[in-house]
Amino acid sequence: MGSLQWFIFLLANAVALPIVIGGIYQLPLPKVMELMQRTFFVVGVTSFLQGWIGHRLPIADGPAGSWVAVFTIFADMAIRQGHDLQQTLRILEGGMIMAGLLLIVLGATGVMVRMRKLFTPLVTGSFLLLLGFQLSGVFLLGMLGAHGEPAKADLHTALISFGVFVLVIGLSVWGKGWMRGYAVLLGIISGWIAYSLSGKSGAVLPATDWFQLPRVFAWGMPVWDSGMAVAVVLFTLLLVSNTVAAVTAVSHMVPKRLEKEAGALNAGGWAGGIAHLFSAVFSTVGIVPLPASAGFIGLTKQHRLRPFLTACIALSLISLVPAVISKLSLLPGPVANAALMASFVQLIALGLQTITREALDQRRLTILGVTFLFGVGTMFLPKTIFAQLPSVISYVCGNGLLLGTLLAIALEQVWKKEKEVSVGA
Repeated sequence: MGSLQWFIFLLANAVALPIVIGGIYQLPLPKVMELMQRTFFVVGVTSFLQGWIGHRLPIADGPAGSWVAVFTIFADMAIRQGHDLQQTLRILEGGMIMAGLLLIVLGATGVMVRMRKLFTPLVTGSFLLLLGFQLSGVFLLGMLGAHGEPAKADLHTALISFGVFVLVIGLSVWGKGWMRGYAVLLGIISGWIAYSLSGKSGAVLPATDWFQLPRVFAWGMPVWDSGMAVAVVLFTLLLVSNTVAAVTAVSHMVPKRLEKEAGALNAGGWAGGIAHLFSAVFSTVGIVPLPASAGFIGLTKQHRLRPFLTACIALSLISLVPAVISKLSLLPGPVANAALMASFVQLIALGLQTITREALDQRRLTILGVTFLFGVGTMFLPKTIFAQLPSVISYVCGNGLLLGTLLAIALEQVWKKEKEVSVGA
């Protein structure tokens, strides 16, 4: 049952974003299904790799929301400049390879741990909160069943998804015995049944093969782009902060793992680089350790590694069977989004606990204020507002999570604590 719940969590995190990317890049439905298959395969393999020889923690890998933002920004620029979207995908493959190589170097040389001093509790907590704020809008839109242009909410769908959200939260807080431990699984099963009974289940795309290996470089061979290269250097800092946040958060959830955090960071770094190389080779959105895994563990108390590794193997094997993938793709998006939103409640709580681990003096409160005003504020700006700026500046300024994290790091390092200033004097 523990493995099944981890399997559902891995699936729920992997199923939605391929559909989003398929829409942005105008991919036909069969191509979206192939992208979904490749995503499931990479998520299963890289999650197992991390749990086995990487950070060795039960942390689900999944498509990064930050990479989705990059895909969206580059698609918008390509459309506005009249460039080919397929060529843009090949440039993004090249970017993921560069990011992967950088992560491997940082992890293998031990620099990842030395960079940890940049990620103070204030920075890590801010990253977790900004990540929650950024993805909460995506989840909420999915829960409302919004579709069309302009997007309109579907009341029936919203009632089901909010019912799932309340059920998961209720079971995790007030549930007794095994029901509390399997809150997410029970919520998804109940929501899926309710969604099916309402007659909203989509049609299954016919699968012609019972076994199919995922295609390599399905978007074409990677393309080098100088603008992407500069952006990747900055983006790698965000990937490092993502790994630090995920490992730190889950280390606090798993007994006797906090003292091994330094080794887990270096190993998680180079294994994360391999995950990015897999993402490029199999043409998926960049795969990263998901800090939301800490929220999932907090909800379900599933912190043992063996059930997690079993679920990873199951997902990677099932991804090779198109007939099964076509069925799993019917997991209703609103239900998956509701379950993920529930796990993010724990993530937000963890972010607040991380920030308040140190006293909130005037300095820290000011840094938090600047970080959230600009980081969250950027998330509400129109996507076109930075379109005329150079691609690197447009990329940084258009990504609230990256901008806010960079601001928090810079202010923490430049604005030293009073004791540090006096010692330096």
